Parts: sequence; C-alpha cells; structure tokens
Amino acid sequence: MPRLTAAVVPLLVLCALPFYLESYWLRIGLFSMAAAIGAIGLSLLSGTAGQLSMGHAFFLAVGAYGYVWFSGDPGPGLPPVVAMVLAVLLAGAAGGLFSPVAGRVKGMYLGIATLALVFIGHHLMLTLDGVTGGFNGRSVEPMEIGGLVLDSGRDDLVVLGVPFGAEERLWYFGLVLLAFTWFTARGLLRGRPGRALAALRDSETAASVMGVPVARHRSSAFVVSSMYAGLAGVLIALSFRRVVPDHFGLVLSIDYLAMIVIGGLGSVGGAVAGAFFVTALPLVMAKYADQLPLVAAPGSPDGSLGPTEASRYLYGAAIVVILLWAPDGLHGLARRLRSRLRSRLRREPPAPSHGPGPAEPVTPAPTTTDPSVPVKEHTP
Repeated sequence: MPRLTAAVVPLLVLCALPFYLESYWLRIGLFSMAAAIGAIGLSLLSGTAGQLSMGHAFFLAVGAYGYVWFSGDPGPGLPPVVAMVLAVLLAGAAGGLFSPVAGRVKGMYLGIATLALVFIGHHLMLTLDGVTGGFNGRSVEPMEIGGLVLDSGRDDLVVLGVPFGAEERLWYFGLVLLAFTWFTARGLLRGRPGRALAALRDSETAASVMGVPVARHRSSAFVVSSMYAGLAGVLIALSFRRVVPDHFGLVLSIDYLAMIVIGGLGSVGGAVAGAFFVTALPLVMAKYADQLPLVAAPGSPDGSLGPTEASRYLYGAAIVVILLWAPDGLHGLARRLRSRLRSRLRREPPAPSHGPGPAEPVTPAPTTTDPSVPVKEHTP
C-alpha cells in the first residue's frame, strides 16, 4: 500500500499541474520530459551496460527529423502517430547499423567512435536540404490523435474553466510517453536482459562464462538506447515546433552525460531527476536572471555571465561534488536518506500510555520438569 501511494500521488500531482501553472513552466516541464526519456535510454547503455556513448545527440536528431519528414511535406505526409512510430524505428535502425562497432569496441574507444556520429550527423543535417531543410531547419507537424490536435496553439478546448492550448495538451502526451518509458525500462532492468547487461558491465569474462552472449547484448543495448533517444527526439520536435541542426550538437550529448552522472548511473529514477535538473536549471535562471547576483539577463551587452553559462558552471560543480562524495548520484543519496529515516522511525520508543498502570507480573506455575518441585504419585 505505501508503494502504491508513492506512485499514485506524484502522478495525480503531475496531472493537475496544467490547471495551475503558466505556459512557461509547462514548456519547461515538456523539455524536461523529453530529456528524461533520452536520459533513461543513455542510462541503460552507459550505466547498466557500461558502454560509453557521446553520440546520443545524433539519435535524438534521427528521431526528430524522422518525425518531421514522415509527417510533413516534402515527405510521405503520414499520420502523426504513424510518423512517430516510424521515427523511433528509424532511430533504432541507425543504432543497429552502428551496433557492430558497439559490439566490438568498448571504453574510451567506443566513446570516440560515437563522438564521430555527432559530426557526421551535423554534416548530413546541413547538406540534406530536402529532408532536413538545411541550416534553417523545418517546422514540425502537430501531433493529432483521434481528431484532437495536441499542438494546435488554439484555446478552443476548455477543461474545468481552464483553456487547454498547445502546452496543456502536449503536457499529457509527454506524460504518457515518459510513463511508458519509465515502466518499460524498469521492466527491462528487472528481467533477464537487465541482469545480463549488469553482468557485462561488471565483467565480460564472467558474463561469457555464465552463458551471456556478449556481442549480441552489447549491440541490443545500443539499439534499445537509440530507440529511446528517437522517442525523445520526437517529443523535442513537438515541444520546440521547429528543428534546426545546431540544437543537436556535441553540447547536447555532454548534457545527457551530465544528466545520468548527476542522477545516478544505471537508475531510471536517477536519470529522470538528473534530466529535470540539467534541463530546467538554465531556463529557471533565465527567468529570474534579473533577481540573481552575478547573472545577467539573456542578451545583455555588458558581457556579464549569462544564465546558460551560469547553469553549466553549477551543474558542472554538481558533477564534481557527486563524484567525490556521492558516486551513486541523486538516486543513491535519496535511497540513503530513506533508509536513515526508516531506521530512526524504528528506534523511536513507543508513546507513553495514559491508561491504567502496568499489571503485576504473573508468576508461571511450576511444571513437572522442575526438579525442585515434588511430584505427587498417582495411586490407582
């Protein structure tokens, strides 16, 4: 029952937020949800399987541009839901094409190999004008489900007196995608594939001795991570309403590495927490830049420290602190706090009773096994 309450209460709070928050905060939440989906995929790859990837931005771009092309013109002009599914499959196919490299290379060498994907992808996004729109990018077709346009930008839908525009509609769509990603990732980690990936991370030799096909599982982890990244790319495209090549650069890949390190490697909840921290921090600082010391508003000509740079310094410092004092990230820190709280609750003495005093102790009657007590003989 406590676990069910812990899962239902946050879900109800998240469902109620569009009725109370402004569009700016809902937009921050959408960006954070998209980042959380991609961070979960990278956490499965780097945290659980132990494969370093610095090319996550490439698979995000494949998902975003895949959705734009499948649903738009030029392009097949497919229904948005079908375009989303095909974009996720396209990202998985891109990961599958790279999986032979991931199955044979590991460590720093795999990180350098995935880093090449970012530069190759950026070159393709600039040169394939018919698909990507070139330097200026392409506008994004709105998501439509059952005749309801989720990104219409109109206020023709009113729920409980609250007009539901683009952000409110996309909020629930992003929440559904995040919940789907959360439960599928946790199911994967708790099943045999998750145990096999953890064994690969700890020792490939021991895993192969136990019968785990090393190359196949390493490749599968890359494909699954790429599909999660593709789904995150679709939500990013819907949230921004326009995709441009410069958004999917090396800085974005580094941000995702920071998310999983801050949240805790190999943890689904930690990846979500790290994604919200890294994504929301610069946007919140940009809103309150005029009230923060040493931070200038965006576009200030005085050369002061902007909110984006200040936020990068902050979560860079957070990475250093976590690596030194909390290597398991926010997830491990929360777990230790919960265990300490439970131990303190168990150690607390019971509350004093205001009823009658304690009863006198009752002396048990002697039994026949006591040698000091004579046993009366029974005569027939």
